[in-house]
Amino acid sequence: MGVDLRQVVAGILTITMFVMLGQMLHRDYFDSLQEKDQGDAHDIEFEGSRVSVKDSLVGALEGSKGPWMDDNNDLNPCWPTLLSDEAVSSKGYVTFSLTNGPEYHISQLTDAVMVAKHLGATLVLPDIRGSKPGDETSFEDIYDADKLIKSLDNVIKVVKQLPEEVSLRDIAIVKVPTRVTEDYIKEHIEPIFKSKGNIRVATYFPSVNLRKSSQDGETDPVACLAMFGSLELQPELNAVVESMIERLKTHSRKSGGRFIAVDLRIEALEKKNCHSAGVVGSKTCYNAQEIAVFLRKIGFAGDTAIYLTQPRWDSSLNILKDIFPKTFTKEAVMPASKRSKYLESESSEYENVIDFYISSRSDVFVPAISGLFYANTVGKRIALGKPQVLVPAEISETSALATDYISPYISKKNHLAYSCFC
Repeated sequence: MGVDLRQVVAGILTITMFVMLGQMLHRDYFDSLQEKDQGDAHDIEFEGSRVSVKDSLVGALEGSKGPWMDDNNDLNPCWPTLLSDEAVSSKGYVTFSLTNGPEYHISQLTDAVMVAKHLGATLVLPDIRGSKPGDETSFEDIYDADKLIKSLDNVIKVVKQLPEEVSLRDIAIVKVPTRVTEDYIKEHIEPIFKSKGNIRVATYFPSVNLRKSSQDGETDPVACLAMFGSLELQPELNAVVESMIERLKTHSRKSGGRFIAVDLRIEALEKKNCHSAGVVGSKTCYNAQEIAVFLRKIGFAGDTAIYLTQPRWDSSLNILKDIFPKTFTKEAVMPASKRSKYLESESSEYENVIDFYISSRSDVFVPAISGLFYANTVGKRIALGKPQVLVPAEISETSALATDYISPYISKKNHLAYSCFC
């Protein structure tokens, strides 16, 4: 029986179309995070879309080894020109705690600042609480308190401690949704504040999605300042992060001192039970072998330096080190004199914060797990002009372009951070 060449060509084109469609669906699946309560915030799935990079958002570095891209320093903070010069009043106090790691701290601080601003209240610096009972850390052990107070000086009054004359019994606990608005504060929080005089804010997370929404309107400049202009590491801890970054750059001389940070934590992968999400090339999370294959297929050389957020080395990571020998967890790149303080502490807060700030400042960030760590790391990177965030995927071809896997938060400019930078 003869073969109709036109039918063969049509069949090939049809198969190609379905493969391309599957890849597009995978990328669009990445950032559409399911609405979860705070306790379930990590039980979410990837979303993304195969994207083309437009308007010179990112560009490949010419003459470099590997698919590295330029930083983008074209964006500047919008909020300084939008903040009002109204006198700061002070009546009553707003207290709160930072919990669940640095990816939550940013949102919790922002919501507390918004509440204090719109109530005309004084904000009390928070303590930092870990996941275990009694696991508490002073704010000043991790963050720069003086920097925060000074940055908010013309917006709200901030004090380091609640005055002794204020009894904890006189403080009403108020739950507020993250990204709280002025209207919500006036309707739901102000009546309680007027009645009690002092409140304790507890942020909950109906969603960990940080995409801009057409329903949000313009982002409050106070929220922008709190989110991107107030929270910095205290000097000693910042110096540790700087030294670790320099050590990684030293291992990356063949790639111009550039390195990749991968958010890959074995415990989180086991909890999420990584599995196919029903979309071609899409999974809820990726293990070490899958990340290694992804990075090689998009063109990163075997001598590329990689930093992992995994707390300590695990045998399941060996396959990644086989392909990329310069793969490190934090104990391998932290100065020996600092390990006892920051790696042997009963609290995991130090390690979590170090991971977040190195992931924010690496040349490339790859989230093996979706969640608020991914979303807020992207926001921090947008603020720093570091747009190379690559969403992993199962690539059927032998190679692919890195630009096809840029996070939709960046390729579509739909992250909340783009409301604060212009």
